[in-house]
Amino acid sequence: MSQTIEQTRTAEPGTGLGGAWNVIVRNDDHNTFDHVATTLSRVIPGVSVDAGFRIADRIHRSGLAIVWTGHLELAELYWEQLRDAGLTMAPLEQA
Repeated sequence: MSQTIEQTRTAEPGTGLGGAWNVIVRNDDHNTFDHVATTLSRVIPGVSVDAGFRIADRIHRSGLAIVWTGHLELAELYWEQLRDAGLTMAPLEQA
């Protein structure tokens, strides 16, 4: 006999709020590497200035980089803080 196991939902059907979300920074012509690196280190937990420079280089070389992935509420907070600091942001996208 098979048994049906019902899993708990993280969000209502069709809302797209559950799961992980990507915060993506795009390359632009007006932010310096220093500004991008220090802003990332100030806003994103666990990102040092050195790591910020590595991410800034990735953004420069590929045109964008995912700088953080996690729950929607924190993704929205980090996205807004990075945007308010002048970084060029892509829309949040579900991971």
